[in-house]
Amino acid sequence: MTWTLVLPQAIADELQAAAQNPLESAAVLLASIVPAGDGTTRLLARQIQWVPDSSYASRKRDRLSIVSQGYVSALGFAERLGAMALWVHTHPGVDAVPLPSEHDRVVDSQIADLFRLRSGSNYYGAFIVSRRPHGIVFTGHLESQDGTRVPIDRLWMVGSRFRLTRSFDSPLPELSPIFDRNIRAFGGAIQQTLADLRVGLVGCGGTGSAVAEQLARLGVRDFVLVDPDDISSTNITRVYGSVVTDIGRPKVEMLSEHLHRIAPGARLESVRSMLTVESAARRLLSRDLVFGCTDDNAGRLVLSRVATYLLTPVIDCGILLTNDADGNLVGIDGRVTVLAPGEACLVCRGRVDVARASAELLTPKERIRRMDEGYAPVLGNVEPAVVPYTTLVAATAVTELLERLIGYGPEPRPSEVLLRCHDREISTNVAAPRERHYCHRAAGKLGIGIVDPFLEQTWPH
Repeated sequence: MTWTLVLPQAIADELQAAAQNPLESAAVLLASIVPAGDGTTRLLARQIQWVPDSSYASRKRDRLSIVSQGYVSALGFAERLGAMALWVHTHPGVDAVPLPSEHDRVVDSQIADLFRLRSGSNYYGAFIVSRRPHGIVFTGHLESQDGTRVPIDRLWMVGSRFRLTRSFDSPLPELSPIFDRNIRAFGGAIQQTLADLRVGLVGCGGTGSAVAEQLARLGVRDFVLVDPDDISSTNITRVYGSVVTDIGRPKVEMLSEHLHRIAPGARLESVRSMLTVESAARRLLSRDLVFGCTDDNAGRLVLSRVATYLLTPVIDCGILLTNDADGNLVGIDGRVTVLAPGEACLVCRGRVDVARASAELLTPKERIRRMDEGYAPVLGNVEPAVVPYTTLVAATAVTELLERLIGYGPEPRPSEVLLRCHDREISTNVAAPRERHYCHRAAGKLGIGIVDPFLEQTWPH
């Protein structure tokens, strides 16, 4: 079993600032527990409440003691949120080690039952951070009521930058020499991150297969592939890894075999379904990151909620080729939108046709009836698609992931890249969430985790 603590940008910034303090600092971190069903569990950080200065009985570089008023109110707030509470403190100093001291272990034993009782959770958690020149290092664990302890293995920080860190006391696997050129470009730490990433891919057609191939060659080794369709004859011109004899096979099956040829040790899970089926959407619970390469609006509605409710960044791709009345190609437009938790979703950006998405969720019989009555848009038009342009969008999407891991680009980072190939232009933009929309921080949905109904949306039967 692997446990990952996911921090949105604001909480990650607060932890890194506290680690700079020369004196120990303490806080209560409130998090939703999201078991994925595949042996992995994610802790989604929702709030962090720092102990006020008045509640420190003593505070030094290497030790602190706190009166209970410093954290009891945070435990009550955790219960109201339906979250668990982790006791967080720093070990200051650039060379400090975030391993629990004997004093830390005593404190854990003294407050664990109180944390579980007051928060209403079955778990008590402890988390220690220390600073490093380029971020923080950590150790942590959770302890259940029966005394079972599990380590927090990974820390995934998501925002303008993405940072994945293994626990300080976790050994790192040796990197294969096949990645020598990658390591020369962006260093061993980024290569370790790529090897440790758990990626979801929704849509395995022209764009999705190109994304998957690039990720596998970069070193990503854990994929969930989601697509309902079979390979058609017209897919052969665009879908990476496909050949004529694959016609009629499920796209996820073909792509999984192709990726295994590139990376024989990769973990690949194939889901032959639309993302609008709840069981398929739940297969993304374990993912650190999702690439959206689907062309249906209903699937994009799901992806937008995944970014907010599950703190899972989504890199959504789109490509549109436009012909004039005479059949001449006049527009080649690509789009890559990064949905980081707390930023504008695809609905706020106007990138989803909500009426069309609603029609896509109807049964075929109901859709025909509503179309006849004028209440549903006509569906089923086949859009043109050409391999250089789907590949260009895919490469731009993978580049956006690399930039957020490496940090070589200018700040502030844009959250959308627009490619106007016919004009040889590239532009970028940012967008803020609409007030009172679910993706806005004030809505209280950020990192809420598993709710009923799942993602608080209606699922077709």
